[in-house]
Amino acid sequence: MTTILRNIEKHVSLGRSETETLLSFFQNIPVSKKELIIHQGRLCDMLFFVESGSFRAYHLNKDGKESTIMFAPEDWWVTDMNAFLNGTPSLLSLEALEDSKIYAIGRKNFDLALDKIPQLERFFRILFQRAYIREQLRVLDNISLTTEERYLNFISKYPQLVQKVTQKQIASYLGVTPEFLSSLKKK
Repeated sequence: MTTILRNIEKHVSLGRSETETLLSFFQNIPVSKKELIIHQGRLCDMLFFVESGSFRAYHLNKDGKESTIMFAPEDWWVTDMNAFLNGTPSLLSLEALEDSKIYAIGRKNFDLALDKIPQLERFFRILFQRAYIREQLRVLDNISLTTEERYLNFISKYPQLVQKVTQKQIASYLGVTPEFLSSLKKK
């Protein structure tokens, strides 16, 4: 069974024909390290599942400062949700941190899959609820924890990513400079 099916089966059960139908809506795509699969400012009508590898979503402000918004390791769903659901230009870029493989589904096929496979409505409701909770907890951590506590939380939650991302990327995720993070790690 593919990684994407194992991920879905954590929350809903699909029959053989539903599985075949679902997989027919996805493209399996290899992605090279540093390749962008979402470009800030462009339309994004794709939802991605990370079969292998990892990604980071970041925003570039008008002054050219990068802020890492999230990381997407293996067995993770990712997109610019606002752009995907509302048909607006993306606020984020999504970059491969290493050679990766993804499953991609376009918005039109996503809607068709939800129509043809009712259990997917439940699956994506659970997925989106958990994502909302994760982001809410991250905001609370950002306003209530020290940078050191946030860094320790990061390495605890994402041990598989620590070796794959640069100190600059971790610092931008935490909202500090790489120099500050370096001095923090020396403590």
